[in-house]
Amino acid sequence: MLKILKKNKLSYYIEGLIISRFPVQEFSKKINQLKKKLTAEELSKVDQRVSYYNKLNERRTIIAGVTIKDLEKPKTPKSYYFDTYQFAKHFPKSQPINFLFGDITDIPSTPSIVKSRPIADNNQNSILLNLDKARHFIWVSNDKEFKQKKDFLIGRGAIFGNQKNRIDFYTKYFNHALCNLGQTNDYENNEWKKPKISIEEHLDYKFILSLQGNDVATNLKWIMSSNSIAVMPKPTMETWFMEGKLIAGKHYIEIKDDFSNLEEQLNFFLQHPDKCAEIIQNAHEHCAQFFNKGVERLTSLLVLEKYFKTIGNNQ
Repeated sequence: MLKILKKNKLSYYIEGLIISRFPVQEFSKKINQLKKKLTAEELSKVDQRVSYYNKLNERRTIIAGVTIKDLEKPKTPKSYYFDTYQFAKHFPKSQPINFLFGDITDIPSTPSIVKSRPIADNNQNSILLNLDKARHFIWVSNDKEFKQKKDFLIGRGAIFGNQKNRIDFYTKYFNHALCNLGQTNDYENNEWKKPKISIEEHLDYKFILSLQGNDVATNLKWIMSSNSIAVMPKPTMETWFMEGKLIAGKHYIEIKDDFSNLEEQLNFFLQHPDKCAEIIQNAHEHCAQFFNKGVERLTSLLVLEKYFKTIGNNQ
């Protein structure tokens, strides 16, 4: 039976408040405790991910107006505070920390904790943590087989005036024979408006549209964990999911930035189910690296440890 693995927002906030009041184990002891539970291969992969999320390799001096203690009293957006403090609490409360919470699309001028960053060679100041994960990290299991799904591309999502990519796509393909598209919010062009549909209903289709919004495409994680295939241009933003490591034709079906080859790509993959099966398998393997809670906790702690050591004042 199909399962959608996601956290309820209310229980998530309650859990965050409870965690903030638990006795705290000092970070080095917590890190050593987690390391003992992992194999040498798992630890090697953790190190690779830490280097990817935190690319700082030289000592940096920062001026931070806040410390870890300031995370104890969450402001809006609360989920970002909970997700950061869950791991930062293991470090000295007087430790300075810079963070930019929300949909961040620029590289900060000083090293800062962020949820999202541009995929670029010079993004060292953007230190990725898994933030707002209750909304973004949703998984699918026990999905039906690809061959049982409809031969169409499904797309549902909100469209706002600053999202030119979504406007352009709907303008080109709203009435296309291979597409089932719908805008789920009120916007100037309500000709496109259709009711929201569930994740389960999306999964009746072989192909699911995944277009970036304010930063990354929120639906990409659950699409890649399903037996449907994400259809999207090459991503320009990334999060803890490491969108920058995804390869066109291996993890997803890539379309051009102007969307001009959509029909060509859909027809090609409809005629090559073997290639679709390979993409689905590769997508599942990419998702699987995020399933081990011990690995996720250790990686988060090591990202912060490296950050604090690099900016100084790590007591």
